[in-house]
Amino acid sequence: MARPHIPWKMLVAACLAIPATVVAATPAAAAARTGPVTAEDRVLETPGTMTSTVSGTFTDATSAAGTVHGTFAPERFEVAGDGIVAVGLLAATLVDSTGETVGSETQSVSLPLLSGTASATGAEIQAFCPILDLVLGPLDLDLLGLRVHLDRVHLNITAVSGPGDLLGNLLCAVAGLLDPIRPPLQAIVDLLNQILSILRS
Repeated sequence: MARPHIPWKMLVAACLAIPATVVAATPAAAAARTGPVTAEDRVLETPGTMTSTVSGTFTDATSAAGTVHGTFAPERFEVAGDGIVAVGLLAATLVDSTGETVGSETQSVSLPLLSGTASATGAEIQAFCPILDLVLGPLDLDLLGLRVHLDRVHLNITAVSGPGDLLGNLLCAVAGLLDPIRPPLQAIVDLLNQILSILRS
């Protein structure tokens, strides 16, 4: 379903304030709870999930094409020049052209943010985006002494529907600024980092 159009200034102003309340309120609610854990409690404790897919290629010892697969876990987003980068840990496994595993390595990398799209539901004023797809990369780097080319990385953030749907609203706000990416970049970075903060809370 197409994402509803919402003025980006309104989204930035609203969503910069909302997540801080969520992060602060959740521990207090958990501390006050004395009874069994309910389904609503689980929603509040798990506002969403984050997954990524990494693929790429390299030239193996026989000059044939090997493959790379793994995951990327962002630690933060930053403004870099006239763009945005995701800084995090790349965990990659290299497999040569014969199917043999060359090895695995975890390395800190910075991937340029290319775009972001979200699926949206609900009325424009109460938009909820359950999934945000961030497209990062591509990137050339050295892994295990080999020159590796990473294809575009898809980082998917899924919001669990719950009271207020605050994470989903935040995903809508970010998507509205990322397609295409436009200023103010720092406001976008702040929103993305707040998303990471909510997912880690």
